Amino acid sequence: MTDFVHDNGGMKTIMNEDKLNTIEQLEQFLSGTQDVEFSPPKNKKELYQWIQKKLCKFRYMGLSKREKGVVKKYLIKVGGYSDSQITRLITQYTKKGTITRIQSTKNGFHRRYTDEDIRLLERMDQQHESPCGYAIKKLCERAFEIYNEEEFKRLSSISSAHIYNLRRSTVYRNQRQTFNKTKSKPSTIGERRKPRPDGKPGYIRIDTVHQGDLDKQKGVYYINAVDEVTQFEVVFAVERISERYLLPVLEKLLEAFPFVILGFHSDNGSEYINSPVAKLLEKLLIEFTKSRSRHSNDNALAESKNNSIVRKFFGYDHIPQYWADTINVFNEDHLNPYINYHRPCFFPKTETDSKGKQHKKYLYEDMMTPYDKLKSFPNADQYLKPETSFDDLDKLALEISDNEAAERLQEARIKLFGAIHKGTSGQVETAQSEQLEVELDAT
Repeated sequence: MTDFVHDNGGMKTIMNEDKLNTIEQLEQFLSGTQDVEFSPPKNKKELYQWIQKKLCKFRYMGLSKREKGVVKKYLIKVGGYSDSQITRLITQYTKKGTITRIQSTKNGFHRRYTDEDIRLLERMDQQHESPCGYAIKKLCERAFEIYNEEEFKRLSSISSAHIYNLRRSTVYRNQRQTFNKTKSKPSTIGERRKPRPDGKPGYIRIDTVHQGDLDKQKGVYYINAVDEVTQFEVVFAVERISERYLLPVLEKLLEAFPFVILGFHSDNGSEYINSPVAKLLEKLLIEFTKSRSRHSNDNALAESKNNSIVRKFFGYDHIPQYWADTINVFNEDHLNPYINYHRPCFFPKTETDSKGKQHKKYLYEDMMTPYDKLKSFPNADQYLKPETSFDDLDKLALEISDNEAAERLQEARIKLFGAIHKGTSGQVETAQSEQLEVELDAT
């Protein structure tokens, strides 16, 4: 018999639960007009029997929808179960006429491989440098069948797939953990193909040249851009190839070409294959392509210019990064005008033989400066930028002769390297004197 405790004016009275016989009494109980405390049976089996008893008492199957809802709320409040649990029990009662508790079983599956087997597997992986599952399976078979090692009896019949399951177990990982390097993810920036300029200027190849290290200090970097068809070339220097230094120089570099830039091709270096550079080129409506693997000719033009221009004029010795702005003044005033308006280049002529193979020939008759090559195109004005004209470019090209341009270039180059050498030597002497003062103070 179950009792209710009523709190009435500070006095508690005991009411027998059996007095709740009608739906109206259940509604009064659920409305909370009286303070009631109820302790349902703690045993699940008894609680299931109590729920079945109440469903029978109120003849649940013959009640209306509203009355069924009242009984269900009563069972939820008193029984302590959730709505879904009471629904499940009521469904069982309506189908079978009884509520039976189904005892769940624990450890239903027999464990075949013990912790000792897992540790044995771990030791074998460590000795054999973690081969594939089939190799470990074969080693376990050989250990038991050929070498009579009884500890491998269970592992000798293991499947190769289950070896990987044991390797993921807590016992295995507590004994041994392996860490792999982060795998590189292919970048989706830029299209991986060779540019197709179709004989039109405006498709540049770009590459980076590093001016050596000294005492673990990086030197200046050169950004070398060459148009594929005209070989018009622009060289700039940057302190570092990070976004902060590279983007302003790239914008300046693209503006330095007299014709409209339509294509931008680079190797797969991260200084160019990144979101800021991609956004800049997208803003300027420039096609972005990158070199293909095992196709060394995709960016060969820029790399050849690295040797014939950058290395020839700047050499290989270390130049500190803070000289980048000074070098850019030299490049804009002397180097870039010289290589584009006064230095002749060979231009290949492609011939196709009877077998369809292409051969490139470099004829002396086709040798000219990049500017002359640009002017040689039919209707060459259509390739120029709106604010640029051949009249202005002719004045720049004919202002001085080729020899005068080369002489001025060499004089400026001597002054530049003299300043760099003097500034670098002065810094070394200052550093040595400061080190000497520190040593004397310590003494």
